[in-house]
Amino acid sequence: MKQKHFIDAHKGATPVVVTLLIALYGQWRNPTALLYLALHGTYGILWITKSRVFPDRQWEQKCSLWYGLYLWFGLALYWISPWLLTMRGVRAPAWYQATCVSMYAVGVFLHFVADMQKHVALTIRPEHMVMDGLFSRCRNINYFGELLIYSGFGLLAMHWAPAAVLAFFLLVIWLPNMRRKDRSLSRYPQFADWKKSSSFFIPFVW
Repeated sequence: MKQKHFIDAHKGATPVVVTLLIALYGQWRNPTALLYLALHGTYGILWITKSRVFPDRQWEQKCSLWYGLYLWFGLALYWISPWLLTMRGVRAPAWYQATCVSMYAVGVFLHFVADMQKHVALTIRPEHMVMDGLFSRCRNINYFGELLIYSGFGLLAMHWAPAAVLAFFLLVIWLPNMRRKDRSLSRYPQFADWKKSSSFFIPFVW
């Protein structure tokens, strides 16, 4: 099996798990819990759609059952957010919820549009370095979009644990992947100029 099969299975299971947590803790009248379900649930559906329409080469690699389960249970750490939210009956203020939705919306745009741009560009020119469009000012704008997505619904739990989980994935998986990408692209002569004119991860900051 490919890595994406385990990842997609987890994304698809997320709305089911969150719904079960809402039912378990009787949070059907909690607007924050339902908002969380809407955000994280639709993200899972969008991810599976993306995986089918414009797959990421990184997740097309084959893996063993054990490694696939390792990926699956690692991603299950993201379910700490809905568990904390539903178990504690968190009801976030309206302004806080609006902020989270805004972060999520911007993140979805950046993440999915950037991945689509990369997929189309590399399909047409496989040995092409994608450094225009959304990538012109930030070399890893898709990862930044993903950060906003997970922050958007993770912050709804109003607890430090989801932020710690996100920081863990950022330090252990995302940053190494971004640095590996920079090293790979450094073979192109245009990379040096692009590196000088673009940020690494957070637009206009770093």
